[in-house]
This record gives sequence, C-alpha cells and structure tokens, in this order.
Amino acid sequence: MSESDETTGQMSDGLQVELFHPESDREPGDTNIRRLGFDVHPIVFPISLVIIVAFVAATIALGDQASTVYTDVFNFINGTFGWFYILAVNLFIVTILYFAVSKYGNIRIGGVEAEKEFSDFSWMAMLFSAGMGIGLMFFSVAEPMWHFGSGASEFMVVPPTFGAEGGTAGAASAAMAQTFFHWGFHPWAIYGLVGLGLAFFSFNRGLPLTFRSIFWPLLGERIYGWPGHVIDLVTVFATLFGLSTSLGLGVAQINTGLSYVGGDILGLVNVPTGTVPQVILIAVITGIATASVAAGLEGGVKRLSTFNLYLMFTMLAFLLVVGPTVYIFGTFADGLGAYLGNFLSLSFFTGTIGGSAALGGYTVKSWMGSWTVFYWGWWIAWSPFVGMFIARISKGRTVREFVLGVLFLPAMFSFLWLATFGGSALWVQLVGSGGIASAVANQGQTVAMFAMLSKFPLGAVTGLLATLLVVTFFVTSSDSGSLVVDHLTSGGKHDVPKVQRVFWAITEGAVAASLLVGGGLGALQTAAITTGLPFAVILCLMCYTVYLGLDNEYEILESEQFQERIQDMTAEEDVDVTKTGSDVVTDVTGNPDAEGSD
Repeated sequence: MSESDETTGQMSDGLQVELFHPESDREPGDTNIRRLGFDVHPIVFPISLVIIVAFVAATIALGDQASTVYTDVFNFINGTFGWFYILAVNLFIVTILYFAVSKYGNIRIGGVEAEKEFSDFSWMAMLFSAGMGIGLMFFSVAEPMWHFGSGASEFMVVPPTFGAEGGTAGAASAAMAQTFFHWGFHPWAIYGLVGLGLAFFSFNRGLPLTFRSIFWPLLGERIYGWPGHVIDLVTVFATLFGLSTSLGLGVAQINTGLSYVGGDILGLVNVPTGTVPQVILIAVITGIATASVAAGLEGGVKRLSTFNLYLMFTMLAFLLVVGPTVYIFGTFADGLGAYLGNFLSLSFFTGTIGGSAALGGYTVKSWMGSWTVFYWGWWIAWSPFVGMFIARISKGRTVREFVLGVLFLPAMFSFLWLATFGGSALWVQLVGSGGIASAVANQGQTVAMFAMLSKFPLGAVTGLLATLLVVTFFVTSSDSGSLVVDHLTSGGKHDVPKVQRVFWAITEGAVAASLLVGGGLGALQTAAITTGLPFAVILCLMCYTVYLGLDNEYEILESEQFQERIQDMTAEEDVDVTKTGSDVVTDVTGNPDAEGSD
C-alpha cells in the first residue's frame, strides 16, 4: 500500500469514528475474567454454563420420562405459538427486502470508504458453503419423498391446500414446492437480517460483535448491563441448541449410512443403529472437531471447509451426469414454478383452520409442528451462527448488494441441490424401480439419501462419500459454532483462546448426545423450536433497531456536516506529498507532478 493510500484510509477511518461511532469508553471484553487459559465474560459465561449443565443433568436424570416431557413441550409450543413463527419469518423477509430496495440500499457496510475484503466470486462461494450443509444432506431426499407419499397411511401430501393424491405426479410437484419453500427465501431472510444487523453495528458503529450491540439504538450504554446480558444469554442457548439439532441429525445419518452401505449394499459389516452407536459416533467426531480446533483456523477449518465444497460439487455433478439429467432440470423448473405460484399461500398457512383434520397418520396442526414450525424455529436458532459468519465476510458491500446476494444466491443453489437429489429419488419412484418411499416408511428418514444413491452406478462409493461429507460438515459446523459461542461468552472479542474453543466444541457434543439419549429426533426438534421462540422475539425487535441504525446513518450521510468533512478531506488530499529521499513531488494518486528541489 502506498503512503498516500494509507493516509486516505486513515482519514476515512477517522471520519467513520468521528461521525458514526457512539461515544463510549467501553471496549469488547474489558471486564472479562482471564484465568486457566480462558478469557470470558464474568456473567454470560458462568450463567450459560450452569444452565447447560443443569439441562444435561435433568435430561439424564429423567431417563425415559425425558421423551414424554419433550413431546409435551413441543406440542404446547406448536399449538400455542406456531402462528407467531409463521408471521415473524414473513416479517423478516419483508423487512430485509425493504432495506434493499429503499434509500438505505446504498449504505456501505464498514463505512463510506470501506473496501471489500473478498472478491465477488470468493464471497459467493462462501455463501454457498454457509448455513445448511448437514441439513441439505439429511433432508434433500427424505423431505420430498415424505411429502410425495405412497398412498400408505404413514404418508401425507402437504400442504393440504395442494390437494394432490399421494404417490402421483401431482404429489411430486407439490412435494418439491413444499421442500423449496422450507429451504428457500424465508430461511435466508432470517440469516440475512441477522448478518446485516451484526455487520452494521460491528463495522459501522465499532461495537462488540455480539447481539447486544444491535440494540444500541434502544438501550445505549445499557447494552453493557443486564439487558445486554439477557440478550446474549438467549443467543447462546439458541446457537447451542440449534447447532446440537444439526449435529444430532448429522450423526443419525452417519450411523445409518455406515449401516446401509456396509451391511445392505456391500455385505461386509453389520453396523448397529440406535442411540448408543450414535452417542459413540458423537464422541469420536467431537474428538476430530477438537483436533481441528487445535490445528487452527488455517490448518484445520479452512482446509476442511474447502474440502467440503469440492466434495459437495463433485457429488452434485456426478448425479447430474449419471442420474436422470433431463428429469432433474424439469423437476427444478416445475418445483420452482409451483413454489413461486403458491408463495403467499405457503408463507401464511398456519394449519389453524381445520387443524384437527386427519391427513394420513397426522393432523394438519401436528404436521405443521413437525415441518414448517420446526424448520422456522431451527433456522432462527441457527441464525446467530450463520449470521455472524456472513457478517464477517461482507465488509465493504452495500446493503442492497448484501441482501440480494444473501437472499438469492444460496437459495438458488439449494434449489438445484434439492432438485438433483430429491428429483432423482422421485424419478426412481415414479419411473424407475421404486422402493425409496417404502425404505423411508420402514427405516426412517435417515436412510433416504443412501436408498436413492444405491439405485445409480457406484452406489456404495457415493454412499460412503455422502457419509464422509456429513462427517466433515459435522466437524466444521462444530468448530465454527464454537467460535460463535466464544464471541458471545467473551464479551464480543474477536480473538479468543484456543482452549476456550476446545471447551465449547466438547460442550456442543455433550448437549447433542444428551438430547439423543433423552428423546431422539423429537428432543432435537423440541430444543430447536423452544430456544428459537424467545430468540424470534429478539429478532422482531431487531428489525426496528436495524432500521433506526440505517436511518441514522443515512441522515448523517445526507447532512451538511458530512459534506463539509468530505470537502475538507478532499482539500487535504489535494495537498502534494513529498516522499522522503525522492526528487519527485507526487500527488495522492501517485502521478509525477513536478521535479522538486532541495
């Protein structure tokens, strides 16, 4: 960087601090306790730890009763607050689109002169890898097949407004539309809102990288007091249990994959499935995640993340080639058309009217709790993890560029992935040899991906690759999640001790294992929507605080004071800078201006 460029950067940074940063003497982690290799917030960390330990202990102590308790809690939240989840997520998508198309769209994250840290291609590639790795592997075949149905009582076609008969072509279109809805624009609106709020208040306001900072417009200095502590505590639990849900689903699929490929396809080894093998797998993979943390960001996580991306694209390209290529692209178009054509009815359907009507082995209301309400709670609980990652890679982009990129690019990739894997499964069921729907009905959703891959060439190899991909997603998710929880429990510090990240990686594994022991998939779903509920309230308030922050920034950018400061900076930049030891006087652009003299 040239001397003149550095000078300009310092002046623009000074302008950002002078006009936009709040007047506060507080710094991230300035009250932290530093002992035994830890650097932790004196209130958020110990309270989080006590409640987590109490939760794990209660789950173990309840034994078989834990499953009943989780089911009762799940049914209560679904029946009482399902409507709130539906309306809240719609509020998020309207809010973030408003920020993009309004006068606030030109505001730059990081300040007026902020530069992009990553190229457009790198930024888009990282967006593709964020947020949904384990979930896409688990549900990309299982969900379309479940919604498609087979006429059996265990299956139903949803939403009920489609009115399609199970096992038909109409059911296939409805199944893809419903799956696109659950993995499309709504979840990425949640992630985008969280990422925008964190990025704006951290980079544009210079506040700690925690959720308490987003509420500065309402709380001011009180974000460093108990109101801020409560916000960060809720965020810690939402992150931890959202992450545990993903890890629990992932390890269940790993267990099934090893059993299905090793026993059913290759006939080499009979790997048992169930809670005990899954807890053992969690322990083993958490150990790998701990080793990844010890290797550091560059040596461990970055390499694994790159490997994930390459392996994911390899599997996608392979199935596009050996699978029913034309059918896949047709499924993509049909599913997207049905999704967009029913967008409003899908977005606002709560199942309240006629909610007790029987559909297959379910009621409309219970189906909403098992699918849409669960998804929205899971995405909300998962949003601090994904949102913080997106915030950290998005400095230098305008609000409009940020929103359009986050909202559309990952969603379109998800649609292509779902159409490729889910469409291939539907083709097997409708045109090919069939058998996937019955496998899902008899052996559960975890077997869906492997049952589909076995119908195409190199089924054993791709099944093992799919299992490996879930393992690597497990490791990177655990490590990245540890980093997010570290930020929250260290007062928003960007750099935290390695031992602290190891500690949280182990804790995440312990929570996921205890949830599996206490009630399996039902416990995981309960944890997601329960912790997502209070956090959904925080995100609703966040819509308003982000609006206040953007509006304040816009007013300053349009003010006479700002224009005067820009003019002063321009005048200073016009002053020639004489480099020491040089015979040439240069202007700020580095162009030779005139010969100098001693």
